[in-house]
Amino acid sequence: MTASSHPLRFVGFVGNHNASEIIPRQGPVVDRDYIETVAKAHEYGGFDAVLQAFHADSPDSLQVSQHITSVTDRLHVLIAHRPGFQAPTILARQFATLDQLSRGRTAINVITGAERAELARDGNTVDDKDDRYARTSEFLDIVRAEWTSEAPFDYTGRFYQVEQAFSQVKPYRESGIPVWIAGASQAAIDVAGRHADTFALWGETHDQVRELLNRVRAAAAKNNRPQPAFSLSLRPVLADTEDAAWAKADAIYEKAKALLDKTGFRRGDLPNNEGARRLLSIADQGHRHDKRLWTAIAGLTGAKGNSTSLVGTPDQVADALLDYYDLGVTTFLIRGFDPLPDAIAYGRELLPRVRQLVAERARARAVAAE
Repeated sequence: MTASSHPLRFVGFVGNHNASEIIPRQGPVVDRDYIETVAKAHEYGGFDAVLQAFHADSPDSLQVSQHITSVTDRLHVLIAHRPGFQAPTILARQFATLDQLSRGRTAINVITGAERAELARDGNTVDDKDDRYARTSEFLDIVRAEWTSEAPFDYTGRFYQVEQAFSQVKPYRESGIPVWIAGASQAAIDVAGRHADTFALWGETHDQVRELLNRVRAAAAKNNRPQPAFSLSLRPVLADTEDAAWAKADAIYEKAKALLDKTGFRRGDLPNNEGARRLLSIADQGHRHDKRLWTAIAGLTGAKGNSTSLVGTPDQVADALLDYYDLGVTTFLIRGFDPLPDAIAYGRELLPRVRQLVAERARARAVAAE
C-alpha cells in the first residue's frame, strides 16, 4: 500500500516554555513570547501544524492553542487531550468553538495511555488500561455526536450517560475536526480502528512500523471505516556531513545524561504504556537501527514520549523519511532537542527536500501510468 491516498504533512511542536532533554526549563511556566516566537517560526518554515502537549501538571493545552491560532494565519494546532477528566459534551463544544474562531485549524490528539502516577494526579478512577480505552471510545462516540447531530441525542454507556445532548456550535468544516489516536496495545488499536482519522506512532524500526500499520489497517477495515493517515514522531539531528551529525548526536546524549536530574528525564521503572516499551525494546538492543534511526535518548530517558531520531545530513534524513513514507506514513511529527533553532533548520533544510522527493515520485508514477 502506498502513502498517496493522504497528503504529506509536517507537524512541529510548541512548548509552553523553552525546555528539552538538554535544556532545563527557561523562563516562566507560560512563556508568552516564547510560544509566539516558536509558533511563528513553524508557520514561516512551512509546517502544516504544531502539537500542544497534555500533562497533568502543565498549562491548559486548549487555551495555549487558542493563543497560537491568534498569532498565526495558516498554522493548524494539534491539541492533546486525555479523556476521563472532563465531560465529552463540554470538550466537544470547546473544540468546535475554537475550530470556528480559527477557521478550521484544529485537531484533537486523544491521549489515553500514561503512567499511573500521572493519571492519579488528575483523579483517575479507572486503573485497568483496557477499560480506559473503552472509556475513550465512549468519550469519542459522544464528541462525534455533539459535532454532527442535528437533533438532541441520548447516550448510555458504561462510563458516560447523557440525555438530550446537543451542541449549537459545530466544527468549521463539514468534514469535522480530525481525531488523532496513538497507542500500541490491542485495546488502543481497537479504538483507533473505530475512531482514528490519523493514527500516531513513535519513531520505531521499519519492521515495527510495518507491523503496527497493518494492525491498524485491519482494525479500520473491521469497522468499515476509511483507512486513517499515519503519523510518525521523530527528533531529526542534522549537520552538514554524516560524521558531524553523529558527533552532534553523541554530544546531545552526553549533555542529556549530565542534565537528567535538572530536566526530570531520568529513567525510572519499566513504563506501563506499550509504546514506550516497544521503543525501549529496540534501544536496549543498540542505539543504531535501519539506515539512521538513533535510539540512545529513548534508552537514556525511559522513552518518555517522542525520543528517537534520524541522524544525518538533510539529504540523508529526507531519504530516510521517504522509507517510512513508502510504508504508508504521510505525516511526520518532528521536533528538535534545541526547539527553536531546530524548527527553523527543519523548515529551511529538511521539509523542502522531503516535499521535493515526494513530488518527484508522484510525477514518476504519473508518467509510468500513461
